[in-house]
Amino acid sequence: MIIKKAEFVISNSDYKKCPQDEKPEYAFIGRSNVGKAALINMLTNRKGLAMTSSTPGKTMLINHFLINDEWYLVDLPGYGYARRGKEEREKLRKIIEDYILDRESMVNLFVLVDSRHEAQKIDLEFMEWLGENGVPFSIVFTKADKLGSGRLQLNINAYKEKLWESWEELPPLFVTSSEKGRGREELLDYIGSINKSL
Repeated sequence: MIIKKAEFVISNSDYKKCPQDEKPEYAFIGRSNVGKAALINMLTNRKGLAMTSSTPGKTMLINHFLINDEWYLVDLPGYGYARRGKEEREKLRKIIEDYILDRESMVNLFVLVDSRHEAQKIDLEFMEWLGENGVPFSIVFTKADKLGSGRLQLNINAYKEKLWESWEELPPLFVTSSEKGRGREELLDYIGSINKSL
């Protein structure tokens, strides 16, 4: 798939106020600092489309980007940012859960995990929750350029082992590097194939 056009449309905290034109939506989520904005910018080939920040946990809203006038790329708030107060964390949890469970236009959720780290409890629990609720999702390993290929493969294999402990079947897995453009084609082709089947 070639992205000819990518534009920011709207930000808000309530999924009911999201665009109502029923175009398919592909949402991206992950823990703070996982490289979500960088990945979105790499996929769309637009440097400043999603705001990257040196302060983790900046995305507090649901951000919609219209791609090729055909589908939406949705940037969701990160989860598990410990330095927020309880009330703020609760508010974020509600924004995320309401969107994921009630947004009918969302056809796939991409869960981003940092390929440099071993499987984190918070990510595994989040995926478990997605599985329990029947939410279609894929796993995107980010920052692949930060590791040698041998180490990267070891980390991914270890992650899969961990997932096999509680899953009978693994979701699609993608390995990406925003710096090197790795995984861009695979992710866009995957979105394209889902769009064709809708």
